[in-house]
Amino acid sequence: MTDATLVTGINEWLVDQALGDPDIVAMFEGLCRRMHAIGIPLGRARLTWPTLHPLFQAETILWNRGKPTEFEQFVHQEIASDDWLKSPMKYMFDNDVNVLRRHLDGDSKLMDFPVLHDVSAQGMTDYLVIRTGLSVRNDTATNGKLGIIGTWSADRPGGFTNDELEAIQKIQRRFAVACKTAIQARIARNISETYLGKEAGNRVLAGSIRRGDGNETRAVVWYNDMRNSTALADTMPGQDFIQLLNEYFDVTATPIIEAGGEVLDFVGDGVLAIFPYNDADEQKIAVKAATTALHKVLEARDKLNEARREQGLFPIRFGIGLNTGTVMFGNIGISQRLTFSVIGPTVNEVSRIESLTKATGVDALVTRDIVALQPEHWVSIGSQRLSGVSEEMELFTFAVEPIQPALAAAEAMELKPAMKN
Repeated sequence: MTDATLVTGINEWLVDQALGDPDIVAMFEGLCRRMHAIGIPLGRARLTWPTLHPLFQAETILWNRGKPTEFEQFVHQEIASDDWLKSPMKYMFDNDVNVLRRHLDGDSKLMDFPVLHDVSAQGMTDYLVIRTGLSVRNDTATNGKLGIIGTWSADRPGGFTNDELEAIQKIQRRFAVACKTAIQARIARNISETYLGKEAGNRVLAGSIRRGDGNETRAVVWYNDMRNSTALADTMPGQDFIQLLNEYFDVTATPIIEAGGEVLDFVGDGVLAIFPYNDADEQKIAVKAATTALHKVLEARDKLNEARREQGLFPIRFGIGLNTGTVMFGNIGISQRLTFSVIGPTVNEVSRIESLTKATGVDALVTRDIVALQPEHWVSIGSQRLSGVSEEMELFTFAVEPIQPALAAAEAMELKPAMKN
């Protein structure tokens, strides 16, 4: 018989979790350990919930006593998997059932779902599924609302007692309250990072929400823009053009993020990104990361265009500009509608630098402060006049072959890199 006082202790702990900022994986792991500690013969448990994420439809945690806890995310699928169609959870949604139990041993043994054979093979004797709704709309969820599904498996002969079943149901109801806090916080982070970027999203969630909130930061600023996009938009069917844009953004933005950059905005068919730094050492790291991303972008472009040519499609063309300096990173717009972005001369210059890639016939152009930190990768195309900029600026493009170290060192001395404040 499960002691009601001990169950109350777990429920009080769950209240504390709900009032804090719980990590849902650590919270579920802690809950399972506490349930086993008060005598509930819990050998295996799983928590599953729908989420809002551009890549993932649902998330799940699997706990097995004595083994590392596992966290998994399920990608969006147009067609439901066979595992889902034959699962107890699907049956519960279809039949509006909130609790399902199956004995996995003894005379009452019932193995009417494929997953039960796997659970039984792990030594489990009882299988309990509880569905708890959270009354929060989520159109990607099976029933259009947020909720959790807990599966609890016993490893004691005979399974759970009636008192234990009652205790688990009470615990899950209180646990659901804490889960609502944790899941909504995860969804908020997903949304903010998806639409604002990781750094900007974190700043907004931390309170930078008013117009004008922000600060100066130093960064390598990246801008790329698709060529002939206006003509393409005018001549291609809308859905085809959207697919083209998504392929283009996959090629250009994904390597930036993978290299540690922050994609701030998709400006029409342009990508605005930054690689922030605080001092000269971090500036070197940021320049190296941006250069690495640039190489990866051009490699991905060539691979994509090869596939497009094989399909009889035209290649995607774009130019890239890199600049470095101080920018204002914060909220701009009107009080009712803001965007978190970067502004300043460094940003204005980089868009004009990119626009010269078409006139000069090169893939990428960068400023001398970029080159000074990696001179072996670049050759000068001479001083160029940027639209709206009073003084000419020397620009550089990729060297066909890396410059010899001695010559690169001499050029680096001549360039005298500046740490822009």
